Amino acid sequence: MNTVGNSVWRVVVVEDNHQHREFLESCVQAHPGLSLAGAFSTLAPARAWFQANDADLLLIDLGLPDGSGLTLMREVHARWPACDMLVVSMFGDEENVVASIEAGAVGYVHKDDDAADIAQTLLAVKQGASPISPMIARHLLRRMQPLSRGQAASLDEVASQATPLPTKGTGQEGDDAAPVTLSRREQEVLEFIARGFSYAEIARQQGITVHTVQTYIKKLYGKLAVHSRSEAVFEAHRLGLLDTFSAPAKSDSPSSIKR
Repeated sequence: MNTVGNSVWRVVVVEDNHQHREFLESCVQAHPGLSLAGAFSTLAPARAWFQANDADLLLIDLGLPDGSGLTLMREVHARWPACDMLVVSMFGDEENVVASIEAGAVGYVHKDDDAADIAQTLLAVKQGASPISPMIARHLLRRMQPLSRGQAASLDEVASQATPLPTKGTGQEGDDAAPVTLSRREQEVLEFIARGFSYAEIARQQGITVHTVQTYIKKLYGKLAVHSRSEAVFEAHRLGLLDTFSAPAKSDSPSSIKR
């Protein structure tokens, strides 16, 4: 492990998106205070690498093709506790944020946070900072200050309709955006989300793994250009994707959403 007195921190990047992984790698390599120790697109080789090697910083996505980044985070946190872990993910919902922090993450940056300077963020982490994107901080505040279901729904609606800070275009602005088409399983997962089911509950009801649920949700977020389950439900309603679905209570049988 490096020490504070030394000038270069070793960074490992785990990101399945080729373009974004190259961007993160370039951010690390361009800064004299950082060194790229390894870069991986899937979970398995990253887990194998950390069995024999350590690092000062782990920059990791959650939704990987062969598993959840949380698995690696828990292993690294247990084996190399001095390795600070920063999540960079498109998932912005409370469940993933809290799970990441519980797994040992010291920061959580959303992929759409254009204000984030990755190199400076990593250096700040080694100086004791815990960088969190504003939208992620909101979820943590809501976790610490429980609200009634009605109050939470009102806040979600206001947040969904609020004017966002200037960011990169999503390609779906305006009334002329292409219609959103969901697969049967994506539609079913969306409807479970609308009912308030957790990832684990959806997995049990559908007979799939939690990781597979996360994969479907990642695709849903991308198609709907949203970052959390409340935004996904709001946008789905706005686009008419839930027009034929009236969300019943969580106790309803899963078969009721099959078409």
